[in-house]
Amino acid sequence: MKPVGFVGLGQMGAPMARRLLDWPGGLVVHDVRAEALLPFLQAGARAASSPREVAESADVISLMVRDDTQVEEVLAGPGGLLETAAPGTVVAIHSTIAAATATRLAETHGPRGIEIVDAPVSGGAPGAAKGELAVMVGATDAAFERCRDVFALWAGHTMHAGPPGAGTTAKLARNLLHFVSFAAAAEAGRLAEAAGLDLVELGKVVRHSDAVTGGPGAIMLRPTTAPVAPDDGWHPILSHVRDLGHKDLTLAIALGEELDVDTPLARLALGRLATDLGVAP
Repeated sequence: MKPVGFVGLGQMGAPMARRLLDWPGGLVVHDVRAEALLPFLQAGARAASSPREVAESADVISLMVRDDTQVEEVLAGPGGLLETAAPGTVVAIHSTIAAATATRLAETHGPRGIEIVDAPVSGGAPGAAKGELAVMVGATDAAFERCRDVFALWAGHTMHAGPPGAGTTAKLARNLLHFVSFAAAAEAGRLAEAAGLDLVELGKVVRHSDAVTGGPGAIMLRPTTAPVAPDDGWHPILSHVRDLGHKDLTLAIALGEELDVDTPLARLALGRLATDLGVAP
């Protein structure tokens, strides 16, 4: 069994790579910072002086670098992976890049037998430290099978989203929810603060109840966003959500007006909720 490779040992890459120290074939790592390599050397990994050297021995290689530009440099720049990568090598990009970049790289390098996989992750540094990241994989079926066991060492959930580019698309959709939710949380916090509530304790309530109900991701278990048919099992569930949401958002907006707190996201949600849930009256 060949070693696996990992390039980029930053806040996310280092804990992911540490999990790969258990790979039976060994681990070869590269980072531009010597101090990032030292713990891996001490743990039995082999340090490479360049991405090129990583590809000399590893045929499944993960990249966790900053952006599209760095991905391109690691792949095809001087001393890059492609200088030595043999046909059949799988390069998994865990950085969040443009979906079009992943597709283009797969089309460009696929003819020479290099499998480009976009496999961004979700769960942040805590998930990486626990080996519980979610990974969304854009890959051919063959490349996905090559990656599956490697990813299993640091991922708690693996999604084969589709061909190259699909993993990044899934990550961007997931992060749309993530950051819009942050904006909504800030709006809710301003309302609570104006009412004199303890924000930290309210935050604990939010995290507790979301852990029980599944939070906004729960309604994404429905396989389509089309309107819900009356005989669909989701209809009574989402109709109940619609009715509760309409009542509670109306009350929250009214409270905001009393406290002189602007609630634009709540008003937008009130106007869109029924249609977006697929159960408009």
